Amino acid sequence: MTSIADHDAYIAAAPEALRPSLTPLRELLARVLPDAEEIVAYNMPGFSIDGTVIASYAAFSKQCGLYVQPGAVAEHADAIAAAGLKSTKTGITFTPRKPIPDGLVEDLVRASRKAAGV
Repeated sequence: MTSIADHDAYIAAAPEALRPSLTPLRELLARVLPDAEEIVAYNMPGFSIDGTVIASYAAFSKQCGLYVQPGAVAEHADAIAAAGLKSTKTGITFTPRKPIPDGLVEDLVRASRKAAGV
């Protein structure tokens, strides 16, 4: 993708098959982080509080990713594995066929905010 201006532009430029996963994720993140600012950092849409990115998301060719603070992924590693998802130090990958459960997204984002101290 080329440089993007906002979340709407990012989702519009994402692979068509992944767009239905991104829109509800964005809405869920906005509900869990009502005081966060929508930002674009490192060419990815995200949510920031007091200049700290709490959560961001991305679309790739065949999968999407949710990115949070490292402590959040570590804290919920068992739940991520139980959902059959793969994770890195700061991210969880998912597809439309195997989405991240909403409750797990909420838990990850709350833990990310706590880990960030905001």
